Amino acid sequence: MATKDQDAHAKPVNLRIRDDILVLIDRAAKIRGKTRSDFMIDAAYRAAEDALLDHTFVKVDADSYQHYLDTLDRPASGEGFARLMNAPKPWQD
Repeated sequence: MATKDQDAHAKPVNLRIRDDILVLIDRAAKIRGKTRSDFMIDAAYRAAEDALLDHTFVKVDADSYQHYLDTLDRPASGEGFARLMNAPKPWQD
């Protein structure tokens, strides 16, 4: 993940972690063949990426936004909706 050049500029981060959580992290890191720090950095990196990818911001003009709101306020209809509503429900066997 980190290159040698990136490691040279790494900043320390201090965390206070309960013993039971630390034991869990250490067990998981060992299974992955990583150090505690590498395991935690990888996990935090993935969580940060997920958070940023889940956050979507779309900027539109007022008319487009109003059209979007009007579309959401309309009742669902159409062939696709009817087919979905009439599809067999797996929990109703």
